[in-house]
Amino acid sequence: MATSYLSPGVYVEEVDRGSKPIESVGTNTVGFLGESMMGPANQAVLVVNWSQFVKTFGDFTQSTHLAHAVYGFFNNGGSRCFVVNVGAPSSLEIEQAAATPTQAAAAAGAPAKEGEKKPEQAKPAEKKQAGNTDGLYIGKDGGPGARTGLKCFEEIDEISIVAAPGQTSPAVQDALLTHCETRKDRFALLDSPEVMAGGVDKLPRPRDSKYGAYYFPWIQVYDPERGNVFVPPTGHIAGVYARVDNERGVHKAPANEIVRGALGLRYNISKGEQDILNPKGINCIRMMQGGGIRIWGARTLSSDPSWRYINVRRLFIMVETSIERATQWVVFEPNDQKLWKRVNRTISSFLTLVWRNGALMGETPEKAFYVKCDEETNPPEVVDVGQLIVEIGLAPVKPAEFVIFRIGQMPAGGGVEE
Repeated sequence: MATSYLSPGVYVEEVDRGSKPIESVGTNTVGFLGESMMGPANQAVLVVNWSQFVKTFGDFTQSTHLAHAVYGFFNNGGSRCFVVNVGAPSSLEIEQAAATPTQAAAAAGAPAKEGEKKPEQAKPAEKKQAGNTDGLYIGKDGGPGARTGLKCFEEIDEISIVAAPGQTSPAVQDALLTHCETRKDRFALLDSPEVMAGGVDKLPRPRDSKYGAYYFPWIQVYDPERGNVFVPPTGHIAGVYARVDNERGVHKAPANEIVRGALGLRYNISKGEQDILNPKGINCIRMMQGGGIRIWGARTLSSDPSWRYINVRRLFIMVETSIERATQWVVFEPNDQKLWKRVNRTISSFLTLVWRNGALMGETPEKAFYVKCDEETNPPEVVDVGQLIVEIGLAPVKPAEFVIFRIGQMPAGGGVEE
């Protein structure tokens, strides 16, 4: 309705006719689940540096794998994470987490190998949570303020990556994948068991999912109290994800990247062994000759070729979430041609920027993506039920996983044949 003016003069009115800009959502905020003797339980605490974590949850002596995971995250380029302490670990669990496999088995009551001294067992009173902590990690949803474990992350939209370092239970890993599949705005990082029972062909693998990635083997790091210890890699991997996102973008595969702080590997994987693991979606961490310890895999757990690569899945998560959160202004607007054009303009502008950043394949924006919002996608029967439908197509860049050089002999003085 036009404004009524009562006296002559010049009046200025602001009119909102332009497209609403879409900003990319963050892609490198991590949600960590773990156990610590310090800090609040079942509360998602924002942590932005290692000192803050120590002040809240203690150092390496206070937790099993959580402290090393968060330290590795920040050391590898991470800058922001939420930490949920699911409960306090027993002293026996901390001893086992820090011990070698032989020492861990002995501490649990298994006989030591011949010639080895059996470590002193913890007192029965120090043992816990029937020795099974799956329920603590999976958590319960009692509504706002009464959520536990993984359910605490339901309240935080900023999280884009979730991990429970060292938790290799199928139940916990399934819960992490289901959480990401349900939310559709985050990605799960999963650890392999520390000790491999048999050859690499016997290595267990989580269920099929396009919302998660699986890493093997555990890495060796320095612990100020215990010396060199093996720890699950997902905390360090999450830091690499954050580093690559900041330096290159979410469209770059988080692979062929140095794992900072890694001194060694629980198992040194050969090329032949990775030939077995890679097709299964098991991403290897390898000691590369002259190249240090690097992530040497970029696959999701999906058997669908369309969602084979981590960077493709995470790129779509970023695009979908960015569009969803930035187009809330469309709700309840008059559903007509003017609105369709504004929506088309808004999304096309955003995807053009994504293309310019190198995330989409194509020499021109027209070859990289399309946006369709018109009478065809919104016929009268769709408009009558209050719906607005937009079709979007993207051509994502994919990693050069197999680089092939075809080299042959040529006659002296010869050149490339026309």
